[in-house]
Amino acid sequence: MKPVSRREFIRRLRALGFEGLFPGGKHPQMRRSPLYISITNPHGGDITVGILKRILNAADISEREWESAK
Repeated sequence: MKPVSRREFIRRLRALGFEGLFPGGKHPQMRRSPLYISITNPHGGDITVGILKRILNAADISEREWESAK
């Protein structure tokens, strides 16, 4: 697993069935019912491996699923 751009991150989540970007709190959110996840790093730059792993864990997405969503 390696860092990804915010654009690539959102594209892959959409490929995995997430919808949005929806406004919410400090960060925009994406939804795959009934789960909502916050999309960090709204100002650009890469999403680090640590943050990526935490988000994928919260969304119950395996590394294998993530890598196949290209």
